Amino acid sequence: MKPRVTGILGGMGPEATILLQQRVLATVQATDDADHLPLLIDMNPQVPSRIAHLIEGCGADPGPVLADMARGLERSGATALAMPCNTAHHYAAQIEQAVSIPFLNMVDLSVEAAAKHLPSGSRVGILASPALRKVGVFDVPLKRAEFTALWPEDEDQMLGTIRRIKADGPTDDAFETLSAAARDLSDQGAALLFVACSEFSLLTHDLPQTVPIIDTVEVLADAIHSHSLTR
Repeated sequence: MKPRVTGILGGMGPEATILLQQRVLATVQATDDADHLPLLIDMNPQVPSRIAHLIEGCGADPGPVLADMARGLERSGATALAMPCNTAHHYAAQIEQAVSIPFLNMVDLSVEAAAKHLPSGSRVGILASPALRKVGVFDVPLKRAEFTALWPEDEDQMLGTIRRIKADGPTDDAFETLSAAARDLSDQGAALLFVACSEFSLLTHDLPQTVPIIDTVEVLADAIHSHSLTR
């Protein structure tokens, strides 16, 4: 059976897009190239800054660019779309309206995964850009699951760490900041942590496991695997 092709809206940032490819690769037990899953990737680092648009209020709207990318991927043969940028999921509706194929929403999918293991009323910590809190990217799925969100107190530090990872990669300093935030959220009573920034996903596997951790990029990779092999 020939697997279906997922189109990736990428470049936000480039290293995070490559990380998604690696995570998809890891979902397959392969003995040959042909065993792996096909992806169509639009690696577009020129998508307008989500931070500038959502937090600083001075940037161009990324939505139309993302919609154009989605249409291009559909024309090229994608049967579903995925995007390894949590903040860009603020524009999910514009992407979905631009195409006739499904959008694998990693925010919704990640909360659904958590809801399989946690009772309603649970508190969950979110390691992410402050833009997610400001524009409510997680609000609807969290309300549906009856979860309460906990966020790191020092939002400027989290945003600065994301920018440093984009510039310098997953440094020791970035890891220490993320680890401290993870411990703080656990101490506040989080029953589970979401790693909900694809830059932070570069550091997920080394984080202290004081409570269960769900990495949204990992969830998205599993969803791509399922889509590719389901008829």
